[in-house]
Amino acid sequence: MPVVDVDPDELRYLTGHDEKDDDELKSDLFNLGLEFEGWTEDDEFQLEFAPDRLDRLSVEGVARSLRYHYGDDRGVEIPNTNSADWTIEVEDQPDERPYVTGAIVRGLDMDEAALESLIQLQEKLHATMGRKRAKGAIGVHDLTMLKGDSVTDETGKSITYTSADPDEATFVPLDADAEMTPGEVIDSHETGQTYGDLVADFDRVPAIYDAIGLFSFPPVINGRRTEVSVDSRDLFIEMTGTNQWTIDHMCNIVCYALAARGGQVEKVDVSYAEDAPGEYAGKTLERPDFSVRTKTVTHDRIESILGVSLDSREVIDYAERAGLDATETESDDGVAYDVEVPPYRVDVIHPLDIIDDIGRALGFNSLEPTYPDVSTVGGRHERSRLEDAARDALVGLGFEDLLNFHMTNEVENFERMNLSTPEAEDGNDADTVGLADPVTIQEPYSEDYTILRTWALPSIMMVLENNTHRSYPQDLAEIGLAAGLDDSENTGVAEHRTVAAALARTDASYEDAKARLQALADAFDKDLETPPTTHPSFIGGRAAEVVLDGESVGVIGEIHPKVLVEHDLELPVAAFEFRLDALA
Repeated sequence: MPVVDVDPDELRYLTGHDEKDDDELKSDLFNLGLEFEGWTEDDEFQLEFAPDRLDRLSVEGVARSLRYHYGDDRGVEIPNTNSADWTIEVEDQPDERPYVTGAIVRGLDMDEAALESLIQLQEKLHATMGRKRAKGAIGVHDLTMLKGDSVTDETGKSITYTSADPDEATFVPLDADAEMTPGEVIDSHETGQTYGDLVADFDRVPAIYDAIGLFSFPPVINGRRTEVSVDSRDLFIEMTGTNQWTIDHMCNIVCYALAARGGQVEKVDVSYAEDAPGEYAGKTLERPDFSVRTKTVTHDRIESILGVSLDSREVIDYAERAGLDATETESDDGVAYDVEVPPYRVDVIHPLDIIDDIGRALGFNSLEPTYPDVSTVGGRHERSRLEDAARDALVGLGFEDLLNFHMTNEVENFERMNLSTPEAEDGNDADTVGLADPVTIQEPYSEDYTILRTWALPSIMMVLENNTHRSYPQDLAEIGLAAGLDDSENTGVAEHRTVAAALARTDASYEDAKARLQALADAFDKDLETPPTTHPSFIGGRAAEVVLDGESVGVIGEIHPKVLVEHDLELPVAAFEFRLDALA
């Protein structure tokens, strides 16, 4: 979950509520869904929140939400924008990174706090929407240090987004004192070594020029000539990426944050060449794009989801207090509302997102719980009973119970466990535990969570990796969801509950894990057999199938040294994993 450092004094200044003490701010933030995680060394709040509200990745965005919460602001706010004076000419750009957007913000009072907030917002957007700069990267420049070329109508200035030979173009990058080529930046500059892989395979790298020369090497690093400081007043913002929608909305979030600091937003024309790759060839886009989107939600659905009775005026009022604009209309299902969504909100996809905003403005803590109007009596599912019984048995055997995320990524799920991905030609046996075609997320918010896990043992290994500073032994277990693609299922996905456990200690061995597994099988009156097997995650000759009542349901053994090294573990680990339904 994203964590943002926020200065409470800055919050009081930007919201205009100096009377709020720290405890009141924490309470108000919690009502918005932002949880206080602790203090930084600089006495700033550490706030954790759901990764959907990317407009809150800066103190300016958090303050905006608080002002709506307090009723100081209402409805959709669109910053005033001046007409475009600058143009980004796009020609011969790399096919792998064809899109660019931009904006100018003038008249800023860039003090230390504002500069730190801008840097943090840039880093957080890179890590989330930008997919660690792979999908979108932000460059912020001191406008006074740019010299624009004359555009064709001779009424404005231009810069050019194009490509460059990585061994010929030169510039002085940030944190450097001498000119370097992009290739040298990738090889020897600290930032280049971190992000150079994004463009290392390009024949020609992305480059942005003004009349003086190269000043930005996206998505790796900016030039030192245009570095932003506390003395900067006018900023040029450029963003390149693989998706126009993504970088446009990243740009909106940055512009809103700077507008909250008193900046005047100025539009930029983005002119794509006739032969440019992508759907915008030959077109000129006016950016930033502050157009609003409209979603329609019915009155009955709002009342049904929230469980309260509201009149139309209340719905419109709560929508405006959530930073939205709502207009009453009619639909086939009765009274409805056309709700306008501001351009910095990237999370509003479905009418339920609108209802969630209305509920937060109403105050979820004020909702009265009611029994559902149904004629059935609830009861615990047999699977739930089995799961609780298995969990109690594992705790009784000395394991600490874990609850991990069901989402992960292919590197954690396969590669770091010494497993080939399912599509690899040299892949493992199809019956290998954990080896299944994963359910992938089409538009993930983070590279850390791109698939549903196919087994739970990688999650436990990640916990052990994060707990190397804690004392041993560490005996961990989890009962949770695993899934894989399966055409025989109606949904195309086969889900199951899995039991995974690991013993991390100086004397951990196959025999220790087998003893715990045997005790667990006995508790459920199951006959256990462990014929030898091979599995890439386990040491050869120290691994076996888990066979319960004659059915092969899992694997047990000592974790392979490659996997231990990959997770920075210096102690042996013995583990097992099998399907929960085998205990039924």
